[in-house]
Amino acid sequence: MSARALAGLAAVVLALGWAQTAPAQSPPAGVTNVTIRITEARRANAALMRQYSWTSRTEVIDQGQVKDLRIDEVNYGPDGRLQRSIVNDQSASLPFGFLRRRIAEIERQKVEEYLGGLRGLLEQYTLPTAGKVQDFMNRAKATGPDASGLFEMTGQNVVSLSDTFSLWVDPATRHPRRVQVSTTFQGDPVSLTATFKTLPTGLNHVAYAEVTVPAKQLSVQVQNFDYNRNN
Repeated sequence: MSARALAGLAAVVLALGWAQTAPAQSPPAGVTNVTIRITEARRANAALMRQYSWTSRTEVIDQGQVKDLRIDEVNYGPDGRLQRSIVNDQSASLPFGFLRRRIAEIERQKVEEYLGGLRGLLEQYTLPTAGKVQDFMNRAKATGPDASGLFEMTGQNVVSLSDTFSLWVDPATRHPRRVQVSTTFQGDPVSLTATFKTLPTGLNHVAYAEVTVPAKQLSVQVQNFDYNRNN
């Protein structure tokens, strides 16, 4: 599996944690107060995230076997872009024999291309602008608080027909605690789940996320941990 494919999916997971990589924009006129508050919380969290470095572990499981495992040290550079330094990159070895090796290479390329396209779909669920947040709020049904004090917002047809996007938010901090997406890609049902952790400093980040495609027996798991504030 290419480093680009794995890093790209890991970046999408990070964006689910409201850590926008694009320059922040002021909310457009007409945006509700709730959306403004959520957008401001995202912006503040994104700025705080840039003060940290952390470890990210990405694992690809294909047909029940671990096909790639990548561990990165991650931080933001002076230009505001994510920087990844590979600590460990273990790809499944290709079989011996020209024909078997060639078939394996083709299959690996297909998986990479599939993950690249899947990344493009999932990026749309990061709601990267205030306008996208507002669109979701307009579609979503809000319930709560639940036993944990969280409010759930669930919307359908958010990005594509028949999809479902659910977001659990802490009303005190306006930070996400959990995300769940059910959608389709190239005719295959796809699910994404993510759970969040908030540090004592207030930084909210994705602790664990998993993308699964049951029809292809494919899953990608991402864990982010060991957050340290830069000096």
